[in-house]
Amino acid sequence: MSQAIETVIVGPATGVGGSRPLGFVGLGHLRPGLWAAGLFVVLLVIASTVPQMLAPYDPLDATARLAFQQPNAIHWLGTDENGRDVLSRLIYGVRSSLFMGLAATALGLAWGTLLGLISGLGPRWLDAVIMRGIDVLLAFPDLLLALVIITFFGQGTANLILAVGIAGVPRYARLVRAQTLNVRNAGYVEAAVTLGQSQLAVVLRHVLPNAFKPVLILATIGIGGTITAGAALSFLGFGAPPPAPEWGAMMAIGRSFLANAPWLVAWPALSITLTVVSISAIGRELLRRSEGKPL
Repeated sequence: MSQAIETVIVGPATGVGGSRPLGFVGLGHLRPGLWAAGLFVVLLVIASTVPQMLAPYDPLDATARLAFQQPNAIHWLGTDENGRDVLSRLIYGVRSSLFMGLAATALGLAWGTLLGLISGLGPRWLDAVIMRGIDVLLAFPDLLLALVIITFFGQGTANLILAVGIAGVPRYARLVRAQTLNVRNAGYVEAAVTLGQSQLAVVLRHVLPNAFKPVLILATIGIGGTITAGAALSFLGFGAPPPAPEWGAMMAIGRSFLANAPWLVAWPALSITLTVVSISAIGRELLRRSEGKPL
């Protein structure tokens, strides 16, 4: 998958130094599916910033006599094993899932960009050393690599973000390196060097923006995968401890009650799916438009 993405984005540089812009068109040309994805992402942002505006109950308010109520007019998505409102817990769980996805993606993108630039601009021996290390990391699936990192650093939300972020570094490093090798020989870069600009100025003004912009768009797509990886690790018990509302942890607890309360797993799973699909759809639309493809 990472090789396919790399093939897609490595091409003529875009945006800075006289190259073509992203070429965005009016919002009226968006397909209905993209409108739905955008509206869902807006709801996620609202839920993550002011969850009390959307949640009907306190997510930690447990009432034993209300346990395992099916979805009804009072509790639209039912209640869990402790009588807590599932809808409220899902809404409050948005913040942790989105924060984890964004933070882990930002961490992987930052370190991947740094390593990719050093590899693409440095001497051949340094490029070889960095890329051989990247190849070793790419030999491990992201989830397995994250599990190894968590085992080393320990459990907790911060370590979960660190693990998922580090697992994403190799992909971004390869993409940035490929873009850097493509951009460093562009005419406007050679012109900047000829005009006497310093190496640092050339990198910051010309190489980095052109190498980073396509990767940044693809990082938007990667947020969905990061959220999925974080939820999977939380499902395995490496995320926020109970009773914190977190989608992966909710699924882990709900699987013990599948026979009599399947909604405890169904609603968090649906939330993860819709979030990943919506964010990925927006990211792919940005990528399509950056390449100038028709809608």
